[in-house]
Amino acid sequence: MYLYLLGFIVIYYLYRWFREIPRVSDKGNKYVYITGCDTGFGNLLARHLDKIGFPVIASCYTEKGEEKLKKSCSGNLTTTHLDVRSMESVAKVADMIKNKVGQHGLWAVVNNAGVAVPTAPCDWLSIDDYKSMLDVNLNGVIAVTLSILPLIKKARGRVVNVASVFGRISPTGGPYTLSKYGVEAFNDSLRLNMAPFGIKVLCIEPGFFKTNVTDAAILSKNVTFLWDKMPQEVREDYGQEYLKKSLAILTDKVAKISDGDLMKVVSCMEHAIAATHPRTRYSPGWDAKLFWLPLSYMPTCISDYILTKQAIPIAKSLE
Repeated sequence: MYLYLLGFIVIYYLYRWFREIPRVSDKGNKYVYITGCDTGFGNLLARHLDKIGFPVIASCYTEKGEEKLKKSCSGNLTTTHLDVRSMESVAKVADMIKNKVGQHGLWAVVNNAGVAVPTAPCDWLSIDDYKSMLDVNLNGVIAVTLSILPLIKKARGRVVNVASVFGRISPTGGPYTLSKYGVEAFNDSLRLNMAPFGIKVLCIEPGFFKTNVTDAAILSKNVTFLWDKMPQEVREDYGQEYLKKSLAILTDKVAKISDGDLMKVVSCMEHAIAATHPRTRYSPGWDAKLFWLPLSYMPTCISDYILTKQAIPIAKSLE
């Protein structure tokens, strides 16, 4: 019985591996629009796709990001400024893309732009803190997608949404995990809505990688800033030791578990764009595969116990 089961598993994975090898043809006419290309995954993906022959439209938030990307890529890559929080900026880029791609339509959009701060326990934050991040991480994804969806339909192309393992489980407070849960929901509904049009909607759920999202200096500065501006009574609820433990986790544990090989994520993105038969979901990173995703399927009492014992410092009021 066990041998039959093992044989079935081996055959399944061999079949999946062979099925996922073929790549789409005519790459030179398949335009790919990527958001958040200043640094990190977006920057590396833009350079990688440019190298293998896709015409790339890379949006950056800063002029410096555009300039650096142009210097490292061929003349086939187009850079543009984009602020995903601004509907005017989103529409302007969409119009430019429409004129550029012509009758080919847009083969793929990769919604990669995102921010990770402010992140803290829920009662450290205001509603404005939530709005500022949701405007980038969730509303920005939706706005960009809707702005170019007619072009994707024309090409029968792909929508690739970058979520996170924190779109499956929420060990931290604040708007980051909320925004990623929202991306997951948008991705799932869009996938079903677009299936009749031949559009594939794929989701990337990375674990911890060394980008600005996991930068200990940025995260620590954010936590300290939020702590200093909180009412004294909230600080007393948590206690000074909570702040020390939080900063220690950011500078020690987060730094240790963050993978420096960003190509693990970029390779998943490239497969979602270029494979004839892409996967519906990708979970790059061993921490995603072996810890975060399995943890998300566990009973809540078990996942809560593991997180409070291993990942979350305890507030003074609960000790």
